[in-house]
Amino acid sequence: MSRVRSVLVPFGTRPEVVKLAPVVAALTAAGHRVDVVDTGQHTDPALAGELQQTLGLTPTHRFTLPTDSPASRLGALYADAARAVARFAPDVVLALGDTNTVPAYALAARGAGVPFAHLEAGLRSLNPRSVEEVNRRVAAAVAALHLAPTRRAAAFLAAEGVPAERVFVVGNPVVDTLVARGVQAVPVAERSGVLVTAHRPTNVDDPVRLKRLVGVVRSLAEQVGPVTFPVHPRTAGRLAATGLDAELDHPAIALSGPIGYDELLAALASARLAVTDSGGIQEEASYLGVPVVVLRGSTPRWEGVEAGTTTLAGLADDSAAEAVLAAAARHTTPEAQAHAAALPCLYGDGTTGPQVAAILADPATDALLAIDEPDFTDGRLPW
Repeated sequence: MSRVRSVLVPFGTRPEVVKLAPVVAALTAAGHRVDVVDTGQHTDPALAGELQQTLGLTPTHRFTLPTDSPASRLGALYADAARAVARFAPDVVLALGDTNTVPAYALAARGAGVPFAHLEAGLRSLNPRSVEEVNRRVAAAVAALHLAPTRRAAAFLAAEGVPAERVFVVGNPVVDTLVARGVQAVPVAERSGVLVTAHRPTNVDDPVRLKRLVGVVRSLAEQVGPVTFPVHPRTAGRLAATGLDAELDHPAIALSGPIGYDELLAALASARLAVTDSGGIQEEASYLGVPVVVLRGSTPRWEGVEAGTTTLAGLADDSAAEAVLAAAARHTTPEAQAHAAALPCLYGDGTTGPQVAAILADPATDALLAIDEPDFTDGRLPW
């Protein structure tokens, strides 16, 4: 007989909403009892509340984080996580990705003796300066279930000593969302221009790198085609503070604030190229057959690099910025466009939610969720 479990699902950012909405729907459809917590990481309506309504992810409870300092926000996030686990008393806590929400709820679950399941497990950028990389590794240390998006992610977990029976390759649920919303690729001949997004602190908080980004955007507009640039609130603030926003006043650059998810997907699907520091856009671009230049020196999503549809080109120095433009030129040749359009999606097939629901319903999962102390009193050694 299949199991019905009580599942606590926290989320705090726009990508988590996009990816968890179909998982929560699948869990509910399978009969599991699901409580959803908005941890309060995003406060801008365009990045949080409106998207929740669009995708049908209705929180059971919302927390509000303080705004006085990053430290107080982080402390409140951890305290809220403990309160949420105590209040809802779940059978399992299921979190996705690598935001600060993930280690907060992973550690709160472990502290309460509740098993933790990590969705999007095994992504590794190999960047020791990345806070997200730290969050992923904390999640891996705590998780009873590792729900990996790809075989490469599962291989990273295996290399770190995670037992194979705890790892399930289920794809990335962003593909579930794209399939459910009927998103379609645009024929290559009908595509034009470049979609640019940038919000990582390493790219926009440093005025020197931000200036390189502005130069890259202008050059893309002049060399590749019209640029669509929905500006993240963080980036907008940095551009205004440095006066660099004026340099983006260009007839071939369309600036806006954050746009709706469907509008963003439409812009991505109709572009010849995405230039971004976002992880989610790398996955969505793969589904839509659009090549990507990543404004970073590494990525947790190596599948696109291996397939030749993604190029890493950061903004660390002027030569790196020139590499962005060189990569853009390569990816917008007819051959590269056709190659990207012909590949199947590298990150999933749209069935992640049902797979997760089935894993939790499987009685065999009981043993994996048990948090038992080891017993080596018979003299055995663990190696």
